[in-house]
Amino acid sequence: MEFKHKSVLLFETIDNLNIKPDGIYVDGTLGGGGHSFQILKRLGDGGRLIGIDQDEDALKAAGERLAIFEDKVTTVRSNYCHMKQVLHDLGIERVSGIVLDLGVSSYQLDEPERGFTYREDVPLDMRMDRRNPKTAKNIVNEYSEMELFRIIRDYGEDKFAKNIAKHIVAARERKEIETTGELIEIIKAAIPAKVRANGGHPAKKTFQAIRIELNAELEVLQNSLDDMIDLLEDGGRICIITFHSLEDRIVKTIFKTNENPCTCPSHFPVCVCGKKPKGKVITRKPIVPSDEELEYNSRAKSSKLRVFERIRED
Repeated sequence: MEFKHKSVLLFETIDNLNIKPDGIYVDGTLGGGGHSFQILKRLGDGGRLIGIDQDEDALKAAGERLAIFEDKVTTVRSNYCHMKQVLHDLGIERVSGIVLDLGVSSYQLDEPERGFTYREDVPLDMRMDRRNPKTAKNIVNEYSEMELFRIIRDYGEDKFAKNIAKHIVAARERKEIETTGELIEIIKAAIPAKVRANGGHPAKKTFQAIRIELNAELEVLQNSLDDMIDLLEDGGRICIITFHSLEDRIVKTIFKTNENPCTCPSHFPVCVCGKKPKGKVITRKPIVPSDEELEYNSRAKSSKLRVFERIRED
């Protein structure tokens, strides 16, 4: 299957990067290379792009798509949380801009064997990096009822989380849950028929929750953002596209803290903590897709773009 992915908020992201022709840019979630292609188009002879992705299918597809840019582009199989080390290994200390397009790609959702889909009956997988020995099947069959409830409630934001967790545990006592189809039937049984008839796919939220947990998506983001801001040169920007309220909250909070890191009590006349701002938040409110984009790409619906600009004093 060809790796296809429609890049969300593409030109809004490119515009906010303030691309310099001789700059070094990092696409931390390379995917099919949509954002990278547009960045590379704007780079001159001195410019360079580093594309990072943990999915081998994505790297192969992006490598083919970006081959016309020859030695301006370097692709690396890794998780963006290792960006600092990846750049160090390439002899790069500072970059002009960073892009992250979080979440799951259209290809991963549409390729049945990857096990992300709730539209076909395939083995439970959901790994973004297939070198990971743990799969969605492990989570479904090995997590306690309380752990399942927590991730479905927090990451899936499903009000039937408690009942879904209960049904999963009851079902796996009879037989190990092995496929997406089996899990879908269990989820359906846990949700009232009236709700199933009116809402979207009943398994969507639970599948999202399991995927986020398996791939440690929120921890990776939480633990990487400060490092990425530190990698930016003066005036460099980081653009992050999120698809989940918890992701967006992490980005918003960390951007805000980097703009105003002072921890002194508000009644102190002057700052004594010594924490200095690292830059400024460019997007007071997140940028969301236009009606036009939503018409041709329904998956853009929950996306939000936030931008931070580094101001260095060193």
